[in-house]
Amino acid sequence: MMRDFRGKGAFVTGGASGIGLALGRAFAAAGAKVMLADIEAGALDRAVADLKRTGAEVRGLVCDVSDRAAVERAAVATVAAFGKVHLLCNNAGVGGGGPIGEIPLADWDWVIGVDLMAVIYGLETFLPHLKAHGEGGHIVNTASMAGMVSPPGMAPYNVSKHAVVSLSETLAAELAGSTIGVCVLCPGWVDTRIVESARNRPSRYGPPREMPLAARERAAQVAALLRTGMSPDEVAARVMAAIRDNDLYVFTHPEMRGAVEDRFRRILAAYDKAAAFRP
Repeated sequence: MMRDFRGKGAFVTGGASGIGLALGRAFAAAGAKVMLADIEAGALDRAVADLKRTGAEVRGLVCDVSDRAAVERAAVATVAAFGKVHLLCNNAGVGGGGPIGEIPLADWDWVIGVDLMAVIYGLETFLPHLKAHGEGGHIVNTASMAGMVSPPGMAPYNVSKHAVVSLSETLAAELAGSTIGVCVLCPGWVDTRIVESARNRPSRYGPPREMPLAARERAAQVAALLRTGMSPDEVAARVMAAIRDNDLYVFTHPEMRGAVEDRFRRILAAYDKAAAFRP
């Protein structure tokens, strides 16, 4: 397990704001060298400047994580800057959804590209490096409570976050007994700007569609919940504790346990029904 962050290299996607920036702050405060990666150049510059004023060793690079080649270039730049990377945080995420059957395929491509494929690109690019330097490390993949339950109207987001949970579980099993740990972060309501994700949508996915009134009202409700949500810094503190304890699952909102228990009650009931079935 990883307890000492001093002098360790950290790479954090979605690092210009929200949970990513909070993770960068926490790692830097613990003595790590931090590379913040984000697609939003202006916000990234401000984040790096703010952290540098604290005396942190921090750099930033613009990176569209849904582009595999961009992630590979970011890895090369980070290793060149720090020598070694010990902490990998696949954190960048976007929101999107709508009723299944009415979601444009470009929206599916964008959400899955950022929320799932970027995690895969990060792992395939950085994991060989973590293994090769032999000094151990830790990987944090940001999923969501939407990776544990499946709220309606959020299919692309739910699908990608469930996949990130499964990917993290698989990775943890494969790395068991090694010096590389794995966390999957499943936050609830956190004060971030994820409902404004479309501001950073790459042009290759086309323009965001005009949402119907019901969807706009739902987005406004979610935005209000997020504004009153947990501080990203508190989330980062929980992640730091999970890294030190080598916990696989990181939950932020214990009051959401009931939703997970409801899901598993239905699953276990289906097993009971299977056991009792007689053709």
